[in-house]
Amino acid sequence: MELLSLQSCCPPSLHSSFTSSSRRKQQIGSIISNPRFSHTTAAAASGSLSSSPNKLFFPFIVNKPSTGLIPSSDKGKVKASNINESTLSSQDDLVFVAGSTGKVGSKTVRELLKLGFRVRAGVRSLQKGETLIQSVREMSKIYSEIQPSVEDRLEIVKCDLEKKAEIRQAIGNASKVICCIGASEKEISDFTAPFRIDYIATKNLVDAANALKVDRFILVTSLGTNKIGFPAAILNLFWGVLLWKRKAEEALLSSGLPYTIVRPGGMERPTDAYKETHNLVLANEDTYFGGQVSNLQIAELIAFMAKNTNVSFCKVVEVIAETTAPKTPMENLLSAIPSQRNDISLSIKESQAVPKSEIQKTQPLSPFIAYDDLKPPTSPSPTAPNTESN
Repeated sequence: MELLSLQSCCPPSLHSSFTSSSRRKQQIGSIISNPRFSHTTAAAASGSLSSSPNKLFFPFIVNKPSTGLIPSSDKGKVKASNINESTLSSQDDLVFVAGSTGKVGSKTVRELLKLGFRVRAGVRSLQKGETLIQSVREMSKIYSEIQPSVEDRLEIVKCDLEKKAEIRQAIGNASKVICCIGASEKEISDFTAPFRIDYIATKNLVDAANALKVDRFILVTSLGTNKIGFPAAILNLFWGVLLWKRKAEEALLSSGLPYTIVRPGGMERPTDAYKETHNLVLANEDTYFGGQVSNLQIAELIAFMAKNTNVSFCKVVEVIAETTAPKTPMENLLSAIPSQRNDISLSIKESQAVPKSEIQKTQPLSPFIAYDDLKPPTSPSPTAPNTESN
């Protein structure tokens, strides 16, 4: 499992692609000569100095997850490290973010860093993390007064949520998990995408987080997942995406984990400036079926929830933004939403001791209950023609 840190930035005068081939060979040679070097790191190091499509295009540090920080004497070195979740104690300030390169996920990572969290950002491929890393570098110039620095508190870890074996190691000792994944509009021709990503991948993440006994799981879904209403229901034209998001919600609700489910309105059109003219409106589940909110507003809300876990304990929150809404502190907005579990003081162990049958009784019935065993859409199997004569 490779963890990348931002601390090994290229010097300003050195281009990250290393145009000189001789210089490239010297750099790779110096890395290989390091006694801490391994075959896993060799591929990563070569990728960081070459144009391999599966690697990042800049030098990086593979960082040990136990501290999240690298001693100054180790800067500039490449180290290999595997996360063994059984030997690590949970870190209260460490958050694992799935979907960290998406529109909501990337902004969530930055908002968490602003609040002082350490963030372990899960990416499907290392090159996908490059844009995130660049944005955090730019942010670190603005928030230079925050210590430890923003760059020191970000790790990039490769993790494909469709591969169960990778997930537990990726989460490691993170105390909180935030899931911002979702099938992309670019995959509209793939009728299995919502099933695979919005449901199966999310359920895999829930199962891994449950096994690791994380303190909080925050899941981002959508308006209209649990009750049919327009215009939200139109999204189901995208291969039943709301149905699969609801199945993911049900997997989290029945897991016993302390959770928060965030159901945002439409986020396609609003820009970051949307918050200047539209204030947040929070409501209990199954209240809204339309409305808009910006990615940044959702990211800020998620980060606040991670920081203030008591006011977001076991709640399903629907979120839109309106010009007529008064500007209200997030704590007040969240306090008005009822928790689906009465005892907010439940520890993680006590929470997981609650019988699943008891949890399921309190959760609302899904409008898709008749499709509990629904499988992803497939073409009908041809039947043999009837050859019998009349």
